[in-house]
Amino acid sequence: MAIPLPASATATANGTAALAPFDPSAPPPFRIAEIRAAIPPHCWVKSPWRSLLYVLRDLAVVSALIAAAVFFDSWLLWPIYWVAQGTMFWAIFVLGHDCGHGSFSNSTALNTLVGLVLHSSILVPYHGWRISHRTHHQNHGNVEKDESWVPLTKKTYKQLERRTRILRFTLPFPILAYPFYLMWRSPGKQGSHFNPNSDLFAPNERKDIVISTSCWALMAAVLVYLSFVFGPFQIFKIYGVPYWIFVMWLDLVTYLHHHGYEQKLPWYRGEEWSYLRGGLTTVDRDYGLFNNIHHDIGTHVIHHLFPQIPHYHLVEATKAAKGVLGKYYREPKKSGPIPTHLIENLVNSFREDHFVSDNGNIVFYQKDPYLHHH
Repeated sequence: MAIPLPASATATANGTAALAPFDPSAPPPFRIAEIRAAIPPHCWVKSPWRSLLYVLRDLAVVSALIAAAVFFDSWLLWPIYWVAQGTMFWAIFVLGHDCGHGSFSNSTALNTLVGLVLHSSILVPYHGWRISHRTHHQNHGNVEKDESWVPLTKKTYKQLERRTRILRFTLPFPILAYPFYLMWRSPGKQGSHFNPNSDLFAPNERKDIVISTSCWALMAAVLVYLSFVFGPFQIFKIYGVPYWIFVMWLDLVTYLHHHGYEQKLPWYRGEEWSYLRGGLTTVDRDYGLFNNIHHDIGTHVIHHLFPQIPHYHLVEATKAAKGVLGKYYREPKKSGPIPTHLIENLVNSFREDHFVSDNGNIVFYQKDPYLHHH
């Protein structure tokens, strides 16, 4: 009697069973409620005191680095300071990011206060970013509605000037994009994170945008004032270079959470998209010694599905959810102390992932073979 093959198997020429390749775009055989049920209840608990301790830790390190840099004022040490401080700016951003999600605490007032202070200090308009980032989470993996590193359609891609196309996919330019995105958004989209009348925001959110833009402007004015007091070059060394290191961290991490996996991952339109399927296209990454420094932001799949979970519970929540996720969870490649292995993922993605088809409800990135050829 013939033994029926499982659905995931196919018959080879000699009659043996071979597992078919896993299709990441296939609808998952589980519901989001099953993932939620697998996560221990305490992982959902937010401790404002614990969150504030992380803020104090980061601010203490930032202050100590400034004090050390000014005290030694050595060109042998400045590059070390820039990398370390830029990384700490990125860590501060992540804590403000938690405020934006409400995972910092259950108090909206505390989340808003801390988020405004932290993000304004690194020249991020808190409410403007918070609202567009909420749009990103609500529409992750949706070609038409996602907000962060959205794929260009082939038509939009072809309409870009050649110079713009080359810059968009040639390092280091893409990982310096964040300030420009805040001001003008991405190609094919209009609006500014600073403008309360932007299409990004609902009418009842405009007051928040005025507040966060004003806080941003205040911080910019403080930096100008300090430049007159201590000299622009000194402020550039203390703040300007770390700011751009932070921008590179932000663009690098955000991009690699949604691109550059060894197997191309799907993007969706229309009926094929769902919150669960979109969230399952995100990728976890191991950042070595930086995991703890930047608050486990690399543990990204569960964060995307359940942004209410505090960062200090993400690793445990992910371990608990793996049994439900199965092959839809892609185990991150283990990193050494410095995550140099991610450079290959980044470079390959910028070589291969240029646009998606204008048609179809399940699409994958395609390559422009002529991008870097005259």
